[in-house]
Amino acid sequence: MLSPYLLGTLALVALPAFLSFGLAFTLYDGLAAPVWRGLQNFSEVFADPLFGTAVRNSLTFILLAVPLRLLGALALALLLRQRHRGTGLYRAAVYLPTVIPDVAYALAWLWIFNPIYGPLNLLLGAVGLPAPAWLAQSNTALPAIVIMSAFQIGEGFVVLLAGLQDIPQDYHQSAALDGASRWQCFRFITLPLLAPWLLLLTLRDIILSAQSTFTPAYLMTGGGPYYATLVVPLLVYEEAFDRFRFGQGAVLMLLLFVCVGLLLLLVYLTVRRWGYGDDR
Repeated sequence: MLSPYLLGTLALVALPAFLSFGLAFTLYDGLAAPVWRGLQNFSEVFADPLFGTAVRNSLTFILLAVPLRLLGALALALLLRQRHRGTGLYRAAVYLPTVIPDVAYALAWLWIFNPIYGPLNLLLGAVGLPAPAWLAQSNTALPAIVIMSAFQIGEGFVVLLAGLQDIPQDYHQSAALDGASRWQCFRFITLPLLAPWLLLLTLRDIILSAQSTFTPAYLMTGGGPYYATLVVPLLVYEEAFDRFRFGQGAVLMLLLFVCVGLLLLLVYLTVRRWGYGDDR
């Protein structure tokens, strides 16, 4: 029964990835036959100053967006785990931004961040706070994309909500009888038991954040201003489909894959012993 899905994954994911890996060592413009170049593409990529800028922006986005999304999903899951009147509506509202297509979501936030008639700046001006030109200033453009991504936490919210409901209430009741406060119950019971779920979401969000920056960076800023939102996926697109340097684009994709893999391994080795295990 899994055969159609495995064949689809092989044809649409594994095979193109393997071919892209081979292109990283060739000179290929999509017209002439590929010409073997060895490691020369890698040397050109590392010598390009835009590569360092794109890596720095991507890492900054991951370091800001992943904790923010994780904390937001956890806070809302804790707030909405008990059923009350309107809870179902609130849960649907949390999940709604996740199902909006990326292009429509980016265009909606392009209107929200408009410095003249955008609702965000109108609200900030009404309460006497500074109203920056979010996407037109190099120091606020990338944080604006981080803020935009912080509302797409529906999947993490659902996972953590399921994790909270999976924790037996007997644990909290026993701790309450022993005089534990709500904070102590959360710190010593809820959080350790949610650790596997939090690790799963952290790894998932790192992978997602490394790729999902393309659409907002391409549609909302074009990588600007002054390369402030130039991220690795956008640089891959520009190298491969604007300049027709598919070899350099494949190198960037390969380096992105390796860097994300190393980051995932580092996170896993750091937090794998958190929480409770069966042998404790």
